[in-house]
Amino acid sequence: MASLDIFIILLYFVVVMTAGFYYARQKKETTKDFFLAGRYLGWFVIGTSLFATNISSEHFVGLAGHGATSGMAVGNFEWLAIFALILLGWIFAPIFLRARIYTVPEFFGKRYNKATQVYLSALSILAYVATKISVSLFAGGLLLHELLGWDFYTSAIVMMAITGIYTIVGGMRAVVYTSVIQAFFLIGGALVLTLFGLKEVGGLSGLQARLPADFFTVFRPADDPDFPWTGIVFGAPILAIWYWCTDQYIVQRMLCAKDVCAARSGAILTGFLKLLPAFILVLPGLIAAALFPETGGDQAYAVLLKSYLLPAGLKGLVFAGVLAALMSSLAASFISISTLFTMDFYRHFDPQAPEKKLVLVGRLTATAIVAVSILWIPLFKQLDSHLYIFLQSIQSYISPPIAAVFLLGIFFRRGNGKGAMWALVLGGLIGLARIMVEWMDPANIADISLLFWLREINYLHFAIYLFVFSILIMITASLLSEAPFYSRIRELTFSGGVAAYALDSARGKRFNWMISATLVVVLFGLWGVFS
Repeated sequence: MASLDIFIILLYFVVVMTAGFYYARQKKETTKDFFLAGRYLGWFVIGTSLFATNISSEHFVGLAGHGATSGMAVGNFEWLAIFALILLGWIFAPIFLRARIYTVPEFFGKRYNKATQVYLSALSILAYVATKISVSLFAGGLLLHELLGWDFYTSAIVMMAITGIYTIVGGMRAVVYTSVIQAFFLIGGALVLTLFGLKEVGGLSGLQARLPADFFTVFRPADDPDFPWTGIVFGAPILAIWYWCTDQYIVQRMLCAKDVCAARSGAILTGFLKLLPAFILVLPGLIAAALFPETGGDQAYAVLLKSYLLPAGLKGLVFAGVLAALMSSLAASFISISTLFTMDFYRHFDPQAPEKKLVLVGRLTATAIVAVSILWIPLFKQLDSHLYIFLQSIQSYISPPIAAVFLLGIFFRRGNGKGAMWALVLGGLIGLARIMVEWMDPANIADISLLFWLREINYLHFAIYLFVFSILIMITASLLSEAPFYSRIRELTFSGGVAAYALDSARGKRFNWMISATLVVVLFGLWGVFS
């Protein structure tokens, strides 16, 4: 990299750290401020922060890598998130805000029982450490090594330390506002690389001339090993609802909204932003495949960025975008784990703890997570591309039972705590069985038809079956046990939570309806173009 590139990268660090400490100075020593940024965020901050939180370094590696090897089909995961975001804004966010919760597991605890809250909170903490942080560091370390020559330990420690400092000091307020800045770096850098790459290959038409026709088709045959249309249409939405509507990592930003209108508009803004990754992250993979056909999938984005395409300065801007994606996701993981541990576990252990003590516990928890993650860096270094993809697919194995219990909790008044726990536990065990058989040699289980089927079925199809199974288990177990008191759960369900919509102004509601409809029309238009 040229000196100007290094200057741009250093400027990025200065801007982010300055913003982090500036907003940290505005904090108050209350749980509402530290964990939920005071509950006064507006729609623009929520929308851009959600997008920056969602896009991490593994998106640069994974989306571009899949684009280089199989084309635009992987972009459907980004586009299908739009429907989940619309549901989040119009149905679920109002109910969450009326419940005045700090965590999504707390919502499950209010709707069902304490056991579901503890189960989901513990599962979330383990999943964040084992997948989100590890995958982000693996992908980020890969890119930093390719671009700067840094060894994995150096890159991981630097990113963890910088991100951990402003998260621990400033809490959610610093995390949210730095992620807004990071969103601009992320989008701007990725867009620059895409535009220069398209210019080099002769535009979209030139790219199409260099690659197979099916690279530009987002819907694949039902027997496609990676992205069957049946799995995309029926399985991917299940994962999207779990991720966008029940994952603390994402939903925590919605809980910071100043009102329902801000939450809804923020979700819709994120929906529009989710149109971009197919073009600024997947498309560069196709460009890399056209210009450097010998490049492996995982190296596609790094090879394109290191190439001759970008002049001095712009290469630094794109690299700053990669750093922004990594740091925003790490900060989200740290603050989410801190919130889950403090509000779902410690607060019940010490219910009389004053606000300042809970904030201190939150800071100590975030510090511990940073320290543990640094100690685990040697393990993260052992990840390879196969394990990276495997970790990404784990959500297909753990999310369907959670999505089923969540949706039934909203729309099925008869659902109770026993039904929820049976569905979560049995569904979780089946998901664990799938994870275990993936490590087995196919030859050793070829004669055991059930295990062989469980191993070989596409992960999206598996998500569909597990989702249906979890629904049936919960309904059956709920009907066979005592019904919940509707008066206690009324405002936590769709029928009782409709009153939350009255918190919207009529003008704001009409505008949100219009832009929601526009977003859906644009999405169907894109499907028409790439089908």
